[in-house]
Order: sequence, then C-alpha cells, then structure tokens
Amino acid sequence: MLYFEDLVIGSKKSFGAYAVTREEVMEFAEKYDPQPFHLDDDAAARTHFGRLSASGWHTCAMTMRMMVDDMKVNQQAGLGSPGIDQLRWAKPVFPGDTLHCETEVLEKRRSKSRPEMGIFKSRGRTFNQHGEMVLEMVSNGLIEVRDQAAPIAD
Repeated sequence: MLYFEDLVIGSKKSFGAYAVTREEVMEFAEKYDPQPFHLDDDAAARTHFGRLSASGWHTCAMTMRMMVDDMKVNQQAGLGSPGIDQLRWAKPVFPGDTLHCETEVLEKRRSKSRPEMGIFKSRGRTFNQHGEMVLEMVSNGLIEVRDQAAPIAD
C-alpha cells in the first residue's frame, strides 16, 4: 500500500492505455456536452477541429479512469481530492486515439487538522499515441498517513 510517507517530491510515473472510440465520444457528448463538433461529422469538419473530437470533459473522465485504475493496481491509500488548481486542454482528442498518462508529485504536506491525512499536489499530463500532450492539470490529492503518531512538521 502506498501512503503519504511514500510520496517523493519530483517522482514521476507513466501509466494507462485508453482507446478512444467514436461510440464513446458520441455517447458522452449526447449526455454531457452536446455540441455539434462532438456529435456530427459534417459540423465537426467545418470547425478548427476538422473532424469529430471528444469533449474536453470526456478527456478528463478518461484521464480519471486511468488514474483510478493505476491507484487500484498500485494500492494507493487515496482519500479523494479537494480539487484542481489548473486544467488545460492542449490538443483535441479524436476517435482512434490511444491515451496514456504521466504524473509528477510537486509538493506534499501533512494536514494539521486531520493528522491521519496528507495532502499532495501533482501535475498530471495525458498524451495521445504520438506523444502529444492533450491535457495538463495540477490537482490536489488526499492520502492516508501510515504513522498518525508521527509529529507533523511545520
């Protein structure tokens, strides 16, 4: 199990392989982001995308899926997240793309009010099969502390 004490500032990891399908792009768009360039080939062809593209929110959802799958495999003692500081969609995601992720631990601190919990900030990037970054975010995570009796550093 990976705990707060195990997080190393500056450490990076790569993971995931998510195949983006036309059906899923359209299903997500119909339900959550029904803009023409996510739903209609002709309408998408007339935009700067040039073809059907996934919603940025769908890209976030696919990224989240890869992150959670990685946390399960590596048994991270995650406790959720209080939010995202920055989010940017760098390039469109298209049906047929295969996505993967990279994360880097930027900082960490122990919660003073909840000694059983640590807080860490990480940069997450999602790439397509060509190595092009399609998403970048800086997020905050909550993680269980292994030794709750250890003093909290200021």
